Formats: sequence, C-alpha cells, structure tokens
Amino acid sequence: MAQPPPPPTDDVTMTFGGTATMLLRIGGFTLLTDPNFLHRGQYAHLGYGLRSKRLTEPALQPTQLPALDGILLSHMHGDHWDRIATKSLPRETPVVTTPEAAKCLSDRGFTGTADLRAWQTHEFTRGTDTLRITSVPGVHGPGPLAQVLPQVMGSVVELVRGGVAGPDVAWRGYISGDTLYRPFLGEVLERCGPLDVLIPHLGGTKALGVTVTMDAGQGADLVELLKPPVTVPVHYDDYGRFKSPLGDFVAEVGRRELPGEIRTVQRGDTISLARA
Repeated sequence: MAQPPPPPTDDVTMTFGGTATMLLRIGGFTLLTDPNFLHRGQYAHLGYGLRSKRLTEPALQPTQLPALDGILLSHMHGDHWDRIATKSLPRETPVVTTPEAAKCLSDRGFTGTADLRAWQTHEFTRGTDTLRITSVPGVHGPGPLAQVLPQVMGSVVELVRGGVAGPDVAWRGYISGDTLYRPFLGEVLERCGPLDVLIPHLGGTKALGVTVTMDAGQGADLVELLKPPVTVPVHYDDYGRFKSPLGDFVAEVGRRELPGEIRTVQRGDTISLARA
C-alpha cells in the first residue's frame, strides 16, 4: 500500500484521510485525529441501532502511519473511531479525548487515555517545544438527542516554542469536532487567542431526522464568528448521513464575503496549515 506523500517543507501540515481523519505534523509532533479506516460499502455503527454506510475509500490505513505522539479523538462514534482502529492501533498510544470516550477505550485495553473536560489541557513536550491541546465544548445533538449521542469535544491545538524571551505560541488551530454552531464557541478566541487555522467538521449530518453536525450555513456562521485567516473543511461527503456538501459551504462563505481563505483538501493530499 502506498505511503502518504511527503509533507511540504513548512512546520505545520495535514495529510487528509477522509471523514475527520487527519495526520497532523506540527513542528516535531505527529498527531492522528478521529481514526476512521472503514472501506467504501462498510457500515459505521453509531449506537441505538443507527448506522451509516461509507461512500468513499479512506486515504490512510494503520499500516501507513508513522510513529505517533498521540491520537486526538473528538468523540466515540463509529465514523470517528471504528473497529479497525480498535484492532490495529497500538494500545499504549496516548489518546486525548472526552471522559466518556476515554472510559470506552480503557475498557478496550488502551492504556494511555487522557480525559479532558471543557477547557482543560493536555501537553506533549519535546525539548523546548510543547504541543498543547485544549478541550472545547460542543453540542452534537440538540434537545433530547443530547441524551443519546456521545459527549463531544473540539480542540485548540497550539505549538508552543521556548526561547530566551520565554514561551511563544508559534501556531494555533481549532478543530471543531462534531458540534453544531453555538455562539459560545466564540470563547475559543477569548480563552486561547486568535487562530491561524479553523478546521470545521461539516456535512449537515442527519440522525433521526435531526441535524447533528454543522451544515453549510452553520459552518459559515463559525467562520464569521472566529474570523480565521485559513479554514480547512473536513467531514462532509464520506457517509450517507452527510447531507450538506462541501460546495454549499464554499458558496455560502463566498456569498457572505467572509474574511480569510478556504483551503480545500482531497483525500490523500498533504497541505500546509500555515497562514497564507
């Protein structure tokens, strides 16, 4: 099986595997997000009898992965952590996730889970550099659906570099996780500071007839709220339950004349996550 293409020469890159699966190289750190390795035609199990058919082939498989500093998991759903991930990923790999997902993974034999509640942080350190992850609250299901859908978190990921003058944030990105748009997401800027990149989970996913991830309009609302210089959308066309295509989001951002660049990425491609 082919290996991912070599990354660009800058310090922060993303190789896109499909859905919300990304291989992030941030300075000297390597993170995998929401590992979803199911093949086209296989079903992701979502709980309570719900499932969704994968429509695309993943561009990353466990055999292609480099050594990982950690895995970032927004929530425990079959299109974000599937049975192949459970079988194939090393049990000792650190996994930064919600308390609910951490318990689930611990029950499956994963020994390095870090459970974060809203606005708590976890750090990886190498030399004078630190990769800091801050948990951001999210709303996966509105109203009564909140009781049956799993806990979800977004993540602010920061590369903090030490120096003579003290630590400095060299790069900051926000991965939304499977949340609906809510005005309280503006706290990302208040608590963490301005972003270099926004990575929203889109798709307008439907469960029991209710929208449970951001559609084109809500995604544009988030761009308008956070005003990132670069937005890289993911999670929009891999499953049958995704009802809001990428083109609708791009068109809505353009219609509103929102600031910043929309940087789209194809499955299997590696792009820079640096500011333009």
